[in-house]
Amino acid sequence: MLNEKRIDSTFVFRVIGLVFFAYLFLGFMVVPCWNTLTSIFTEKTATGDPDPFAVIRFFLAGNMKQYVWNSLKLAVILVITVNIVGISIVLLTEYFEIKGAKILRMGYMTTMIYSGVALVTGYMFLYANDGILTPLLTNAFPGLEKTWFTGFGAVVFTMTFACTSNHMLFLRNAIRGIDYNTVEAARNMGANPFKVLLKVVMPTLIPTLFSLTVMTFITGLCAMSSPTLLGYDSINPEIVRLAGSSTADESFPQARAALLSIILALFTIILLTVLTAYERKGHYLSVSKTKAKLQKQKINNPVANVLAHIYAYVLFIIYMTPVVMIIIFSFQSYTAIRMKRLDFSGWTMINFFGTEDYEFLTSRGTYKTREGAISGVFSNEDTLGGIKMSFVLAALAAALACVIVVVACNYISKHKKSGTFLEYALLFPWLLPTILICYSYRTYFNSTDVWYVANTNLYYAENVKLLIIMAYVVTKLPFSLRMIKAAFYSIDTELEDAAKNLGSGPVRTFLRVKLPIILPSVLAVFALNFNALFTEYDMSATFASKYGKTYAMVIQSMTMDEGLYGYNVNASGRRCASTVFIMIVSGIILWLVYGVGARDLSERLAAKKRRQEFFAKRFGGRKLKTEP
Repeated sequence: MLNEKRIDSTFVFRVIGLVFFAYLFLGFMVVPCWNTLTSIFTEKTATGDPDPFAVIRFFLAGNMKQYVWNSLKLAVILVITVNIVGISIVLLTEYFEIKGAKILRMGYMTTMIYSGVALVTGYMFLYANDGILTPLLTNAFPGLEKTWFTGFGAVVFTMTFACTSNHMLFLRNAIRGIDYNTVEAARNMGANPFKVLLKVVMPTLIPTLFSLTVMTFITGLCAMSSPTLLGYDSINPEIVRLAGSSTADESFPQARAALLSIILALFTIILLTVLTAYERKGHYLSVSKTKAKLQKQKINNPVANVLAHIYAYVLFIIYMTPVVMIIIFSFQSYTAIRMKRLDFSGWTMINFFGTEDYEFLTSRGTYKTREGAISGVFSNEDTLGGIKMSFVLAALAAALACVIVVVACNYISKHKKSGTFLEYALLFPWLLPTILICYSYRTYFNSTDVWYVANTNLYYAENVKLLIIMAYVVTKLPFSLRMIKAAFYSIDTELEDAAKNLGSGPVRTFLRVKLPIILPSVLAVFALNFNALFTEYDMSATFASKYGKTYAMVIQSMTMDEGLYGYNVNASGRRCASTVFIMIVSGIILWLVYGVGARDLSERLAAKKRRQEFFAKRFGGRKLKTEP
């Protein structure tokens, strides 16, 4: 009787969970996106007659094609530039013997601790028409205009170095996993290092390079922050602009935004389909039975060796200059930042804490003072509000995504047929660009006619925060699934069987046996999701509202209205300090994930013993514990 009761309760919970998931999947994934698709064909003529092809004719006859072409051009160019820079920095730090490789690696990986709006504004601080380095560049190159850092060239330059972080993560791991025996065999047969690289090493990296190419293409196609801030007409900024427009301003803006979103979705689906078909072919590499660790190759040609070192350190300077200058200027006074000149005698913390009065000359020739106009990141109401909002929204969304995926993976591991459908449903957001999901939410839930959300306008006032959280969660489900599902595979099924034989129920077995095993991976996924969402800009721009102004939106507004009417005069200083703050937060999270979190049990025990020895040596009197 107890067993039957347990089975019945488990069945009830399973049904409730599946119904709730169906509600979320249909209500927040399928229906809003379907509404966006159908809205393209529901436009009417001036006489009120339905005209399903009005938007398509407008697209073909107007300038909307230019936005698609601009995004495609950007994506194709980025595939070339990002792969060239990304492959080269990985080879310079992991394959070839380059002096100072550890320092170079740290410089190349700086884009992992700040990205998006923070990275773009950092480059603008250096290279814009009033940037720090612009006078030096125009003097060195007389033909260079002060406004060179705008438009297509500026976007390509910025995104080329911003998007190589994926190469430092994935390609670096792939090249470190190469069997050195194959390299050594080729060298023994007389092949020079560059021939070994082309004939032996590169073929083994093709699957990783193909995946990185697809990721780079989609990133360029769906670029948002760089085109918006640097003035380049691409698809995503135009969708956001049209979403905030009305028929009084221009012809059917909402339907045009929907059409551009669907075009992005089609490109994404085609690319993912090609990637899946390519991966199914399989890639096999014959290696020796005893795998040897890859050893760095020395460049024997002295000219090539010098050129490689020059190229490596030029890239290092390009990567590190924004980071170093932003950190330095974050401790400079308002006057030094405005003049873009370093004042080594005037270091200050005003960009982080505290306020100062601002005195300026009016048009009447009199001086006027605005009290507290110069303020730091943690003393400015807008900036501090954006930090708090982004922190709460990112933490809630990251936690919800992990909880949903953990429960789903536990179900998938037990039920193969229905679990497969559940897995594909969680991967569904990968088929659609982020801007399409967010735009669909904004238009579909901006009414009181959606019955399954209690006829509540989720885009109205404070409700927009809930809409942002839902968008954050949905877009992070596929990544969370891929990471956490891999952790479930490491669970020994005998542990679950042993718990069941001891009388433990499914819920208790999950909480007491499975969850502690996968918890490090879950926490790592939570940290990475939070890191990405804390400075997220694309989705925040789509849900632009004074009630949902996130940290990235605040940073972006600093660039737009600095010094307007004597207010917000210290925006550049707060922007530098904000970037430093983001670097610190991101750096701590990455250290916890890839530093502390990546250690195995033996490494953790060794670290604990070193700490005990350190404190015993410094303070004495405490006997060290012997680990079993």
